[in-house]
Amino acid sequence: MDKFILILAVFFTNLIFSQNNYEEGMTHALELWEQGKPNEASDFFERIAAAEENEWLPNYYVSLVNTTQAFENLGTNKVKDLIAKAQSALDKELNIDPENTELLIVQALIYTALIADNPMNNGQKLAPKVMSIYNKAEKIDPKNPRVILSKAQFEMGSAKYFGTDTQPICNRIEKSLTLFDTFKTQTAFYPEWGREQAVTALEDCAK
Repeated sequence: MDKFILILAVFFTNLIFSQNNYEEGMTHALELWEQGKPNEASDFFERIAAAEENEWLPNYYVSLVNTTQAFENLGTNKVKDLIAKAQSALDKELNIDPENTELLIVQALIYTALIADNPMNNGQKLAPKVMSIYNKAEKIDPKNPRVILSKAQFEMGSAKYFGTDTQPICNRIEKSLTLFDTFKTQTAFYPEWGREQAVTALEDCAK
């Protein structure tokens, strides 16, 4: 009996230690990103992902960091490698959970970055895929503010290009702001980004 209790105590001690390491690592990686060190942040998230195979968020952030960097380097030879790293990390998690709305949003953003980098070659091919992904994500989780906002921002680009009415899109951006106010994260380090972008987008609507 005493031996069983000892084994149980060791198990839970290791579990708590592992969880603490995970939380400390994730906090550090996010701090690196906030400090403007995306490469270091991405590398750190990759190491966490390798150590914590049951956690989807490290690979999510590897993908998000590199996708964000791709948007910031459009028209350069960096985009291809950034997108490749983003897609590789994302695929690992989408293969496990293909209906995770946060993962789907990043997939749509990856395609959007490819369109923005080379609209002539990628626009016609990938734009329908982006809308299909957003429609799927919205059907799964209609109250996710990042789904509503990201879809609206993609539609806004098309509307401005073709000169169509943007008011319905602005209404959806406003809706996303309301959803941001009520959205509750499911776990520690769950995605929370988007509210500032929604505020800026709504201000642009008023111009």
